[in-house]
Amino acid sequence: MEIGYKLAAEAFGPKELIRQAVRAEECGFDFVEISDHYHPWLDVQGHSPFAWSVLGAIAARTTRLGLATGVTCPTVRYHPAIIAQAAATLAIISDDRFTLGVGSGERLNEHVVGAGFPGVRDRQALLAEALEIIALLWRGGYQSYQGTYLTLEDARVFDLPDKLPAIAVAAGGKNAAELAATHGSGLFATEPRPDLVETFTEAGGKGPKYAELAVAWAPDEADAVRAAHETSRWSVLGWKVMSELPNPANFEAASATVRPDDVRDQLVTGPDPQRYRDAIGKYEKAGFDHIALMNAGPDPDGFLTFCERELIGQLHG
Repeated sequence: MEIGYKLAAEAFGPKELIRQAVRAEECGFDFVEISDHYHPWLDVQGHSPFAWSVLGAIAARTTRLGLATGVTCPTVRYHPAIIAQAAATLAIISDDRFTLGVGSGERLNEHVVGAGFPGVRDRQALLAEALEIIALLWRGGYQSYQGTYLTLEDARVFDLPDKLPAIAVAAGGKNAAELAATHGSGLFATEPRPDLVETFTEAGGKGPKYAELAVAWAPDEADAVRAAHETSRWSVLGWKVMSELPNPANFEAASATVRPDDVRDQLVTGPDPQRYRDAIGKYEKAGFDHIALMNAGPDPDGFLTFCERELIGQLHG
């Protein structure tokens, strides 16, 4: 099992994210992942740098740390040809340390280019076509594609790595888990659900299985809950809400009635390392082998040191 650190791109500027990634490698983390957003969830978070530039800088500043997008939507804001090129380049400059995490996206980030944001069924079909285009371009040579939703015209990615990146597809249900097996080479989830892993493997999936675990660390649990409520209360709204709202102001309004206790119920909070180990164990038992810790607490450096001293060695041992 590999333990990762989620870079909160909505909460920190690009230089700070790079610094945290370097520190995560020093602390013994196996990988970092970063969300690929155009907007933060809430205005109070205050950031949303370009994830691909940040990842390139991290690749240059680290030596063994795995890198991943968590996740990129290669269908609306980006054409999949751009993501095929970007991921291939990052795989090369990171010496094959990169995993391309992809998903069907959120209106929050995709509506900005004015191309609309389709319904759930169309989003999944779009994602399937995007993955077909990426796979086509990664074969090398000039390629064209004519799908129901997407078109590729006489395109070639000239710089391809010797080893292609794994593509971990985000799944919250059976259809997406099957898509991860048939069109991807890995799974990405946010809940410790064994049914997603089972569906993925039964459909032929054999790649890495990534999952995110939401936590909030602070020496005092009340401080951890308070910080998580301020910046991450949107996370308790559920995916149907999270995928559809267009701007941080909408998330502010939708989460206005979320209480600190609601956040406490959803996250691992406070300083007790056993609570973190138990939560990680649930994901491992469900079949996930790459667990990324998403810290919504007020002190990222304190959290990284806590992980170094209390978690990583024990989990790797």
